[in-house]
Amino acid sequence: MYVAIGVTGITYILIALSVFGTLSVDEVIASGETAIAEAAESTLGQAGFTIMAIAALLATSSSVNANLYASQGLTSLLAETRQFPGVFGQKALLGGKRGLTITIVGVLVLANLFDLTAIASIGSAVALTIFLLVGIAGLRLRTETGSQAWIILLGIAVTSLVLALFAVDTLRNEPSTFVAMVALAMLALLLDAGWIWYRDNVDRSTQDAA
Repeated sequence: MYVAIGVTGITYILIALSVFGTLSVDEVIASGETAIAEAAESTLGQAGFTIMAIAALLATSSSVNANLYASQGLTSLLAETRQFPGVFGQKALLGGKRGLTITIVGVLVLANLFDLTAIASIGSAVALTIFLLVGIAGLRLRTETGSQAWIILLGIAVTSLVLALFAVDTLRNEPSTFVAMVALAMLALLLDAGWIWYRDNVDRSTQDAA
């Protein structure tokens, strides 16, 4: 695992160095999501841009496919543990579980409501929040997992700092995206609170009836 993380980290660093070694900061900002392809074009010509564009499409398709079908198992497990409503674990008419169908619908709604930059920012915020929550959970369970507390605390501190800086930068440069991020977070909290309230009331009614 450590080797995989190290190789991935080095790869990202090398890509960043290659891009900023080829393009200026202003050119990277102007290129946006196509900065890597623009850097390849300046070195290899139109062929470089085309190769990077095709690689990006393949990588995106693979990522979307993997995440969508991983969500089926995740939402089914959360439905079994009653963290999600049971409908997520039910079988869908076209095969698979309804959790997958609901996830696809949610993705389509987001894809049609927000542009690519906003979606990338929202995804980054969600990923950082998940990393932070996993770190907090790891800290609470460190005696069971045998983890080193200082490593977990370091990860929590770094993730919190990055998340805070990311939020400030998004608020300053993309206020509409920041508002969307906050709105989605509030919606998630409200849906979770509503489900917990409904679930507990049903359990209480069942116990009273018994």
